[in-house]
Amino acid sequence: MADQHNFLYPRSRYRGQVKPENLVFNANLQEFSQRVSYICCLETGGKITPEESFQEIRSLWKQLKKSHKQLGIEAGPNPEDLAG
Repeated sequence: MADQHNFLYPRSRYRGQVKPENLVFNANLQEFSQRVSYICCLETGGKITPEESFQEIRSLWKQLKKSHKQLGIEAGPNPEDLAG
């Protein structure tokens, strides 16, 4: 059963700054990514409509944003600011 769980829900090693909130957010981010992948496959296979997939992904995104805010993780630099 553990092998099946690891196959269906793989986890990658965290390589960022080790803080509890970063580790929790990383786990949430990996789960978001995995679920979006499943939704995309269901939509591509015709099992759900494009609108259903959009709404599901939108809901997952809102959950991820809420998690980010609740964990108090500061936003990184704006990529446009780095462009110079």
